[in-house]
Amino acid sequence: MSAPPLYRLTDERRVSVVRDLDSVRVVLDDDPVGACMVACRVLDYGVDPNAIGGELWTRRRVTESLCYAGANLIPLRGGPDDIAAFADKALSAPRRCSSLVGRAEMVLPLWRRLEAGWGSARDVRDEQPLMALSTAPLCAVDPAVRPVRMEELDAYLVAAIEMFIGEVGIDPRMGDGGRGYRRRVAGLIAAGRAWARFEDGQVVFKAEIGSQSPTVGQIQGVWVHPQWRGRGLGAAGTATLADAVLRSGRIASLYVNGYNHVARGAYAKIGFTQVGTFATVLLD
Repeated sequence: MSAPPLYRLTDERRVSVVRDLDSVRVVLDDDPVGACMVACRVLDYGVDPNAIGGELWTRRRVTESLCYAGANLIPLRGGPDDIAAFADKALSAPRRCSSLVGRAEMVLPLWRRLEAGWGSARDVRDEQPLMALSTAPLCAVDPAVRPVRMEELDAYLVAAIEMFIGEVGIDPRMGDGGRGYRRRVAGLIAAGRAWARFEDGQVVFKAEIGSQSPTVGQIQGVWVHPQWRGRGLGAAGTATLADAVLRSGRIASLYVNGYNHVARGAYAKIGFTQVGTFATVLLD
């Protein structure tokens, strides 16, 4: 009996669902910072769609074209013809993703093809410097920033919701009253990846290691309480997380809106340097 094929034909443009983990590893290893959000799933759980919460698509060989399709649509590799094929595949079924994110040179052409079928985006952030740090922070860390304890979930959640509304523009409690978002935040706390500085029981700085692959930790959700801004908490607090990522043997990374000059200045003070440009298209 012959072995089953590595790829399953899914449409007339030969977009296939990837079954070859070794080829996927080659792509992820070639761009560890840019591919961190996908690598954190695949390198832990393999390529089975049920395990990683989405499918990996390819049009030719995996090392030439690859796209993750789940709650986010994340193109990882491919030329114009591959991007067109991924768009056709995404349009062939009801939309399941809430955003597109990844390297701008692939995300933006992909969105241009999807927009006609899916309608206007809620927001298109077309220039988000992707930054990385592989050496010790240049500025002082904040010793008061520490991992959040589970009994501090409610206090931390207040800050997380304020950050989410300010950054994304919608309330994460919509739809289910916040149960799903609470579970997600609780999961980050349980994993030791939510960090904060508390003053009198109130969060004044927060951030999370949102995605963590074997080689990269991606920092997200950086937020400083409005009454504490202008005191350097953002830079010192983010430096604390970056230092923790580095001490775990990983590269620290993050991406930031190009127009957020205050944040970009803080990250430069820490020592982060730009290694590429991301783009994000918010749909819901």
